[in-house]
Amino acid sequence: MYIASVSPLGDRMVSDTTRRLGEGQWASTGGAHRPGFGIVALVLLLAIRISPIAQVSTAISATAPLSNEASVQTPNIFDPTSTPAFAIRDVSWFVLGICAVIFVVVAGLLIYSVIRFRHRPGEDRDEPPQVYGSNQIELAWTVVPVLIVFILFLATARYIFGIEGLQPTPNALQVTVVGHQWWWEIRYPDLGIVTANELHVPVSDQEEVTPTFLTLQSADVIHSFWVPQLAGKMDVIPNKTNRVWIDPRTPGLYVGQCAEFCGVQHAGMLLRVIVHPKGEFAAWAVAQKALAVDDLTVRGGRGLFESTACISCHTVRGTPANGIFGPDLTHLMSRATLGAGVASNTPENLRAWINHPDTLKPGVLMPAMQLSRADLDQIVTYLLTLR
Repeated sequence: MYIASVSPLGDRMVSDTTRRLGEGQWASTGGAHRPGFGIVALVLLLAIRISPIAQVSTAISATAPLSNEASVQTPNIFDPTSTPAFAIRDVSWFVLGICAVIFVVVAGLLIYSVIRFRHRPGEDRDEPPQVYGSNQIELAWTVVPVLIVFILFLATARYIFGIEGLQPTPNALQVTVVGHQWWWEIRYPDLGIVTANELHVPVSDQEEVTPTFLTLQSADVIHSFWVPQLAGKMDVIPNKTNRVWIDPRTPGLYVGQCAEFCGVQHAGMLLRVIVHPKGEFAAWAVAQKALAVDDLTVRGGRGLFESTACISCHTVRGTPANGIFGPDLTHLMSRATLGAGVASNTPENLRAWINHPDTLKPGVLMPAMQLSRADLDQIVTYLLTLR
């Protein structure tokens, strides 16, 4: 069973949901939004929609290779499509509800006090009677907040343990995500695939539940993996391995980003998650396993590429290039963006990126190669064949 609209005060628990996930049970996703918290929810929604990932999601998805069923999703925690994200949405509505009640009570008392005890014409201006201590009042403002915090703690803890209690099923996809300044390395150890900045996963539908388990690591500083519609934030810490899982139910493109300040280009460390139908994902995996295209018409560009410092940082499988410090370029042109989402992957942007990366991503660690115009043209022509 999936989480559909689980309330912390309801009878269904996330632990129940995750325990039965591997059994292929399915529940409706009805009742997605709870009414009653309009103003508070609107403020949160506006904050989410003006975040960096929302601002760039349209621009960086323009060239996305998606199936007919797929669509580009604007980041929004209140529009989940994966079990962990459903849990987060539900507990968020619960917390917002409590906060809304507190706001109404406090604001109501303030408004009542302003109106009821306002100064009226003809009244004296003597100081009103003062109350110096009240056991009832002090007990109320101590016990009530403690109870509220305790309820929030129990609700949150139940969801956390419910989500983290799921163990990988036999058909689960295993992926390792490594955070670098400022890009994502993505490895599929069981498939022998290495790519960058784009996480491709199969849809987890009613016919075949296929969760994806992500192992998160960092090569340098603390990052944070966050795709709002798929799962909550998870820190990516040097010398420590964290894990998170997703089971997206709808094909499409989901945009996320690093959610922990990690340096000057933190806001430019974006992530694209492409959820494929099962057959499309299998075809993508087959294409990614292939060696780099060896086009005889661009042998000159390949030779120049292999003679520069490019091969010290980048890998192109099937060639002498075996660097490990930068993204794998074997299928560079199958990706829709450059520089972890800062620019669309077009010939013009690729040329600008190789010539002076700082023009597209100031502070990036990739150096300018100082190539002549002719050499630059040949290398770009070669890289354009790596599909």
